[in-house]
Formats: sequence, C-alpha cells, structure tokens
Amino acid sequence: MIHSMTGYGKSVLQLPTKKITIELKSLNSKNLDLNARMPSLYREKELDIRKMLADKLERGKIDFSIFVEMTAEDTSTQINDPVVRQYINQLKKVVDGDEIELLKMAVRFPDAISTVREEIDEEEWQAIQSGIKTAVDLLNDYRLTEGKVLEKDFKERIKAIDKLLEQVIAIDPERITAVRERLLKGVEELKEKYDENRFEQELVYYIEKFDITEEKVRLKNHLEYFTESLNSNDSNGKKLGFISQEIGREINTIGSKSNYAPMQQLVVQMKDELEKIKEQLLNVL
Repeated sequence: MIHSMTGYGKSVLQLPTKKITIELKSLNSKNLDLNARMPSLYREKELDIRKMLADKLERGKIDFSIFVEMTAEDTSTQINDPVVRQYINQLKKVVDGDEIELLKMAVRFPDAISTVREEIDEEEWQAIQSGIKTAVDLLNDYRLTEGKVLEKDFKERIKAIDKLLEQVIAIDPERITAVRERLLKGVEELKEKYDENRFEQELVYYIEKFDITEEKVRLKNHLEYFTESLNSNDSNGKKLGFISQEIGREINTIGSKSNYAPMQQLVVQMKDELEKIKEQLLNVL
C-alpha cells in the first residue's frame, strides 16, 4: 500500500491556562526537510520533536507549528516592586507631583519590569507529545487516503501500457514483413544485379537488428514487478521510480528499433502513460 507525501494533521490541547494547537503539513521532497516553528518556551525540546517526526514521517517537506493561546490570567511579566518604589522616592526629591504621574514615569525606567523565564513542566510536555502523536497519525491517515487514489491511477496506467504492449506484439510479424518488403523494393529500384543468396543473408542479419523479442519480455516483466510493488505492505516511491526508469528504457528501445509507423504510434502512447506515472511518483513516499 503506497502513501502520498501530501498530508495534513492537527491537534488541539486545552491545558489549565492555555490552548495549544499543533499543526503538521507535508509536501513532496526527495528527503526529509523539516521546518519547525514554535514559541521559545519549547525550543529546548526541539531536538526531541524533530526525532519524533523523523521516525514517523520518513520523507517529505514537513512544516511543523505550535501555536499557544493564553486562556487564563497567567503572565511571566511582573512589576519589580522595590525598584519602582525606589524610583518614585527619587523622583519626589526632584519634583512635586501626583503619585500616579510619578508611577507612570517610574515604570518606564530600566528594571522596573522583570520577566521571569518560563520552563515547560513534565505534565505539559507529556500533553504536547501526545498532541504531536495525534497530529502525526492524522497526517499519515491523510497520506494513506491520497496514496489509494495514486495507486488506482498507477494500476490503470500500467494496465494501459500493458494493453499497448499486446498491440505491439500483435503487429510485430507484419512489421517484419513490411521492413523486408521495403528493403527488397529499395534494392530492386536500383536496377542492379545482385546475389540473391547473399542478399537474403544480409537481409536476415539486418532484420535481426530490429528484433524486439527481449524488449517485449523485459517490459512485460517490469510492468508485473511494478504492480507487485504497489501491492506490497511498504510504500517505496524510490523503488517504484527505479522500476519506471526500466520501463522507460524498454519502451525507448522498442521505439528506436520499430522502424514501423503503426508501432511507433503505440510507443508514443506508452511514453505518454509512463510520463504521467513518473510525474505522480514524485509524490509517493
């Protein structure tokens, strides 16, 4: 069963003082390309998060985000009371003024406001890990659903190539006859005497160079192997990519050897189906 590299997963955690939203978006990429965005509070856990994602997602361009919304009166910024009072006392020595106005001035001075560095506690981290797992599971479900669509398309296109190959096999005898007659006609038009036995030997040798028996057999085998790989338990886009290259090689060889317009038309159709397969393979995990 193949998986697409395109996917989306989201989980929402409601903690006592905050709501945490975790989002994962995935697109196709040759390797794992992970971009993580999160508040500074969680940066100390970034390596652990990256490892979790790498173990579960394998490949793709991954955008990972954590958004935090405070839902209770909880702040890490506090007024530095002793410092502010000291500023007010000093200001009173300089000017006579209302204490409210003096307070407005004092809180603008250095160190009047202090920020206490938050630290993530174990309970919150456990909740975030659970949220990440949920988002990953949802993303993988999305990938699997998309993969089923791709798999259906691949099977239809492989079947189309196989039918075209059957047509190639069917017209191959008439192709050899047509090539033989064309060569014989060309020699006769020269109106020169020739050794018929020698000509026949050369003709056989020449026609053997256009033989596509091996290519037909190998192409058939590659198409079957592609389908078998689609039905395996693993999703291996790279393996399918390699098989598609081999399929393309045999199709190209048949085209170069065909020397027969009806067969070349079939080859063009096979190439068109294969190009669509290759384009979609870029999005297979």
